[in-house]
Amino acid sequence: MPPLRSPTLFLRACGPLAVFTHPALKTERVSTPVMTPSAARGLIEAVLWKPAIRWHVERIRVLKPISFTAFRRNEVNSRASLPSLATVRDGGEYTPFFSDEDRAQRNTVALREVDYVVEAHFTLTERAGPEDNVTKFVKMFTRRIAAGQHFHQPYFGCREFVADVMPADGAPDAIDETRPLGRMLWDVEYDGPHGNRAVFFDAELVKGVMEVPAAPEGSRAAGGGA
Repeated sequence: MPPLRSPTLFLRACGPLAVFTHPALKTERVSTPVMTPSAARGLIEAVLWKPAIRWHVERIRVLKPISFTAFRRNEVNSRASLPSLATVRDGGEYTPFFSDEDRAQRNTVALREVDYVVEAHFTLTERAGPEDNVTKFVKMFTRRIAAGQHFHQPYFGCREFVADVMPADGAPDAIDETRPLGRMLWDVEYDGPHGNRAVFFDAELVKGVMEVPAAPEGSRAAGGGA
């Protein structure tokens, strides 16, 4: 039987700013000290996402000292929503959204000068076809990361905080820092009986490395960070 799990693959990502918003502090954005597993998965999926595979983050290596910066940004107070299909079809009324009238200045506490190595693997899903196999997607990922290709611009938490992604070859050692990071978002489960559910875990940085559990306690997910 062909393997259903890839070997561990590596991706390096760096940038001047990052905000991985703590879920308890969404009005005034305050970043967690280290990138969350769900954000790391987003970086990898920006390089390679296919219905046939599911990514699982194993660990995150922090390559630069953790430091913060604070500034103010303009944000909107509410989300714009599209009118329903029936409203458009029948010519019904809907409330237009004007962002200039709904802006507010909010504080942001962001990470600065971030540099990470993400270690992850993928598993084949039930949507994998007969022509899909682990070797095919490993080669595809390796080729795309070497060529700087991605499906959309990778980012650190918010789309304006652009991330540069590259192969992890030659990356420096992780920082020599050990400390608890508290409760951190592992990922969001989208297929639960009660709708979407955020799953958390007790994160810890050990000599610059944060291990990501395969499935935190209480999670129904089959694999880590996916």
